[in-house]
Amino acid sequence: MGKAVAVAVNAYPIVQDAMLAVEAASSALADPEDQYAAHIVFGGAGKPTGTAPSSVVGYWADSFGGAFAVEGRGDIRTGGFDITYQYPDRAYVNRWRMSGDTLTWDIVARDRKAVEKPFASYVLHRMACRSSARG
Repeated sequence: MGKAVAVAVNAYPIVQDAMLAVEAASSALADPEDQYAAHIVFGGAGKPTGTAPSSVVGYWADSFGGAFAVEGRGDIRTGGFDITYQYPDRAYVNRWRMSGDTLTWDIVARDRKAVEKPFASYVLHRMACRSSARG
């Protein structure tokens, strides 16, 4: 929030389409050396029954290293899902929503008193892949 960034997000199914991997890479527009990357995994919780899951589980790993990697849990919502990553001092609630070719990804920091403050907000638009390193 308050820092303009360029973000590239690639998403692809993994583990026989049971989960989705998301790779995000960003750099601040004002300082190209200010870079960040995350690898996020999502999957519907529960047994694969052919019906839509009502909850989601995930894992967050990023360029801050293994000490900050964390499991997430959340719920399916209209047009997307919310997933919360709990850290010792606060939780980060990620709200993913898809509408047409636009994906919004809002993150709020929730303190121990459940007070939420905006942390990051992204609006992403679907684009054709330039090339594929995956076969």
